[in-house]
Amino acid sequence: MQNELLIKNARTADSGELVDISVFGGIIEQIRTAGAGKNKTSDQTQTIDAGGKYISPGFVDLHVHLRDPGQTHKEDIASGTMAAAAGGITTVCCMPNTRPCLDTPELVRYVLGQRAYCNVLPVGAITKSQKGEELTDFAALKKAGAIALSDDGRPVESDELMRAALLKAKENDMLVMPHCEDLGLSGNASEDKITKRDIELAQKVGARLHICHVSTKKSAEYVAQAKRAGARISAETCPHYFALTEKAVLQYGENARMNPPLRSEEDREGIIEAIKSGAIETISTDHAPHSEEEKKAGQNGITGLESAFALGVTYLVRPGHITLAKLIEMMTINPARIIGVEGERGKIEEGKAADFVIFDPEEKFTFDKTKSRSKSRNTPFHGFELYGKVLWTVVNGNVAYSG
Repeated sequence: MQNELLIKNARTADSGELVDISVFGGIIEQIRTAGAGKNKTSDQTQTIDAGGKYISPGFVDLHVHLRDPGQTHKEDIASGTMAAAAGGITTVCCMPNTRPCLDTPELVRYVLGQRAYCNVLPVGAITKSQKGEELTDFAALKKAGAIALSDDGRPVESDELMRAALLKAKENDMLVMPHCEDLGLSGNASEDKITKRDIELAQKVGARLHICHVSTKKSAEYVAQAKRAGARISAETCPHYFALTEKAVLQYGENARMNPPLRSEEDREGIIEAIKSGAIETISTDHAPHSEEEKKAGQNGITGLESAFALGVTYLVRPGHITLAKLIEMMTINPARIIGVEGERGKIEEGKAADFVIFDPEEKFTFDKTKSRSKSRNTPFHGFELYGKVLWTVVNGNVAYSG
């Protein structure tokens, strides 16, 4: 049976217009001004009355660790995508540093075959076993359903191999999402050096490059310079880099440790400026679940799927750095364009996939990690008072979350 859904009295995040949206078979069938005529319904139609709350396209997260296969004690695809839906995220790109890593078509197909509560787009590994020694079969990974390529968690250390990867990715029209870290350096220089190298290599070969988890002011400046020069470059940052600084480690301990690490106040301000200018055009979570024991043993990473939007509202929109419309753009249209799914997702238009989030940007709430849908609880944001409550999430016309 085809799913039927009617969303009534929803306020669009861009124009503020009140609309009714009819969905049939997972596709937006009709958008009309609220109350303007009779909506098409049947006995099977599920109705959500948004009561004037905001609606936007579902959020698209380019950078998520679902830990499946191999580390499902931390997270699996079902639990991770439930957490995503609770945060208004309807599409996730899952990183390949699983065990084994996503370096074969079979493993990409495995991910796509698992039960999920939102759309899952696997990212294939750049090198076999992410060892940085031999390239994977890019064409085969793409054919199996890989949306992009990354060795996230580890850099491709060899300049020559990274150049070869970018050339091969260009031949296969695939996006490369590098982990920018020089393992021989510490501090900001570690990130900045490889960010600069990868941008320069991508410019030389004309490849598409997406810089992951930008955390330093200098790396953001390198991205801005490359964009001004016409390079095919995009970049993301994560909420912890505009909400926290290195001082948070003293307060929150291991739950504020991630890679790249939290930086200085100057870097935090630099990231916000790059968001304002458009040099950084998307916000991803780098959702990295770990058990409590693993965190205490030194594992880097924090969870983030359920808090990302609220952190954006609280630390970017409410202080006046950007508008709510720009935050929505950074979490919908821009990431959909970067990974090439803008024809289906990232906009509310008739004929597109019915992926929505309904939210109240003014509703204040206390973030409670004990209520997380994720299997892991490694977040520094427990107990934070945030704004921007997700009320409903709809994925392909089905209600995936109701808060």
